[in-house]
Formats: sequence, C-alpha cells, structure tokens
Amino acid sequence: MAQHGKKYQQAANLIDKSRKYPPEEAIELAQKAYYAKFDETVELHMRMGVNPRASDQQVRGVALLPNGLGKVVRVLVFAQGEAEKVATEAGADYAGADELIKKIEDGWLDFDVSIAIPDMMPKVAKLGRILGRRGLMPNPKSGTVVPPQDLPRAIDEARKGKVEFRLDRTAIIHLPIGKVSLDRDKLLENLEAIVEAVLKAKPSGVKGQYIKTMSLCTSMGPGIKLDLNATLALAK
Repeated sequence: MAQHGKKYQQAANLIDKSRKYPPEEAIELAQKAYYAKFDETVELHMRMGVNPRASDQQVRGVALLPNGLGKVVRVLVFAQGEAEKVATEAGADYAGADELIKKIEDGWLDFDVSIAIPDMMPKVAKLGRILGRRGLMPNPKSGTVVPPQDLPRAIDEARKGKVEFRLDRTAIIHLPIGKVSLDRDKLLENLEAIVEAVLKAKPSGVKGQYIKTMSLCTSMGPGIKLDLNATLALAK
C-alpha cells in the first residue's frame, strides 16, 4: 500500500477518524487540512443505499450551485447557423459545428462543459467515446441538449456552476462543491443545493435507507466523515 507524504499525514492528524462532523465544522476542517500549492476542490462523496445494477434504482441529475465552483467554467456549444450566433452572443467560449468536432477528434479538450442543440446530436454522437468518459457529452437528462432559444439560459447555468451527478458502479456519487478558497458559508450553501438535488432524484424503486454515508475531502486531502442527519437537515 502506498505511503502518504508528510504533509498529508499532518493534515490527517487534524481529523478525528472516530467522529462524524456536522457540515459546517467539516468544511472548516477541510479548509484547515488543505495543504497543496493549488486551489484544491472540496469534494462530496455519498455512499448510496441503492443497487447500481437495477434499472429502477439509477440515481442521476443536476444541481445548480448558488455560489458556483469557484473557477472559470469554459463553455462549448455545438450549433450552426443562427443557433451558433445565439450561443456566441450568450457568452459561449466556443461555438460551432464540424470544425469543433474535428478539433476534438484530434485531441483538443480545453473546455469544461459542452452544450448542443438537438439538430447537432447526430454529428456529436460520434464523439461519445471521447466525451462520455470525461463527463463532457451533451445529454438531455443533464440539461445540456437544448433548443436554440434556451441556449442563453443553459450557458448561464453552466457558468454559475451546474454540476451533473450520477451513481457509479460501486453505488457512490462523487461531486465537487467548490474550491477550497470559497468562504465556508458559500461552500455550505453549495452543499445544501447538492443534498436537495440528490434527495429529489431518489428513484421510485429504492427501498430502505437512500443515503448511507457522506464524507468530504479536498482533492489531495484526507476524508472527513459527515454527520448524516445534520447534513440531510440542510435540505429544505
């Protein structure tokens, strides 16, 4: 098993592994335990009480973070004609059709969110293997395939911090709640929005305890167990 470095061990010593922390205290602790030279992301990990193999227990959705992720979000829009003009005027960093698709096929991926109009999806589909595994593929369920008239709203939401969540094969959801440099209260509000969104996405086929455990960590830091009841109480 790989050994952690000295800075990681110092950060880990700040955390009582036997405790489950209320969300406010956990966020403060994550900010204290942060030691990297870059602005780490604070991550939420949720172990779900669902069967990831059951079709009626898939958990998927989007959460709008009221305070964003604390970083500049680069938005790409697959569109052509008048829709491309709408996207550009709405502030998309990149907008286009065939030339963007070719550029991505050649290895370019300097964007954080991709949005498409429905007419473009047959062409965009061939990028599935490239974009899908990176979570960048436009999808109607995540609100990133929209008609031209909705492009300004979709671009604005992406810039503010719209994050998609999806159950993985081990029944865990991994989500960013913002950069460690954000104020504690702003990170707490983002956490609240995510908890609400995940609760609303509860599938009808789920029986028993929906969310089993939750924990926070920074990109490079140790995990901090969250008090489940106190964290769920954030949801309105």
